[in-house]
Amino acid sequence: MKDSDIIRVLETALLCSQRPLNNAELLRLFDDGVVTVKQMRELLRQLQDSWSDRGLALVQVASGWRFQSRETMQIFLERLDPPKAARYSRAVLEILAIIAWRQPVTRGDIEAIRGVSVSSSIIKTLDERGWIEVVGYRDGPGRPALLGTTQQFLDDLGLNQLADLPALDSIEVLDVQNQVAQLSKENHIKLDETFTDNS
Repeated sequence: MKDSDIIRVLETALLCSQRPLNNAELLRLFDDGVVTVKQMRELLRQLQDSWSDRGLALVQVASGWRFQSRETMQIFLERLDPPKAARYSRAVLEILAIIAWRQPVTRGDIEAIRGVSVSSSIIKTLDERGWIEVVGYRDGPGRPALLGTTQQFLDDLGLNQLADLPALDSIEVLDVQNQVAQLSKENHIKLDETFTDNS
């Protein structure tokens, strides 16, 4: 099979998929031995380069490869479906930021950082959104659950790994609302849930 044919198959699968596809899934498109992992990575880079002057970009996120619109196209796409303003309470954003930047953390860790108790409904909402999960249990009294972010969190914000999160500098909780809003805007994610819990 020629490289150009392999690229065409990869391009078609990625454009038609509703979710990111990882290397193992992309390899399954071909008979055994037709494409090596190394060859596929190189062909994906070539495909990325071939889309460099278009409105879509091939990007690698935590759970695989996907096509997404470029940030410069956002103002045009918003005319089709104007985004609703995201409305998260400061408490939700602070808790999400603490989990993202300090993980793994327990509820007690979050409460110690914030200085107030953590509402169970916020943790439940972030879990249902698919942004956080229990990643283990701390040794100690009661074996509290350790919380961390998920691949879905990284995918929704267009990040490949946690190291891609913006630096917090020396501030404990930077203006998280602006951080999440900026990341979501750059990746065309509409964050339209409304939270009213301020605890």
